[in-house]
Amino acid sequence: MTDTQTGTGLDFGLTGPGLLRTLADNWWLLLLRGVAAVIFGVLAFYWPGLTLITLTLLWGAYAFADGIIAIWAALNASGGDAGPRWWLGLSGIVSILAGVVTFYYTGMTTLVLLMFIAAWAIIMGGVQIWGAIALRRALQHEWLLVLNGLLSIAFGVIMMVQPGTGALAFAWMIAWYAIFFGCLYIGLAFRLKQYKQPS
Repeated sequence: MTDTQTGTGLDFGLTGPGLLRTLADNWWLLLLRGVAAVIFGVLAFYWPGLTLITLTLLWGAYAFADGIIAIWAALNASGGDAGPRWWLGLSGIVSILAGVVTFYYTGMTTLVLLMFIAAWAIIMGGVQIWGAIALRRALQHEWLLVLNGLLSIAFGVIMMVQPGTGALAFAWMIAWYAIFFGCLYIGLAFRLKQYKQPS
């Protein structure tokens, strides 16, 4: 039985150029994204006297670093059609823009920051789910990426429907999300490592 992606125009073969092979070869970049998220979450939990401005700058630094790593991974994709890996580049651009805006508007209120992070999480979740769908025929554990996407969307929706959260609860909510999000990325990175072709 021939399992080709003629209907979608996507090439995910492990022996030829494709998104999965590129992700597997650069699995450590996904690992870095996960580690960065966990570090941000831990800092948000344990930073003494955490203020809204400090939390804003921490989150902005994380979003910017995450975006740089994502774009690096997208640009390192070799050969084949660039279309299937657009989600990596898009997620990177969204994160970098989010980081820049956060640094530029450090005086934003808690509600504005809450809505901004919520919108970022929902967009990132949708992009991750699309990436999982694109990889479903080549990656056995694409559910980690789907779970990441669903978690992001759920987190964003919860933040939008409960904007009255106090500053401390707000910080802890973001911290828990970042840590769980990062752990899922780390798990996915090691899954991708199994597909890395020997040099």
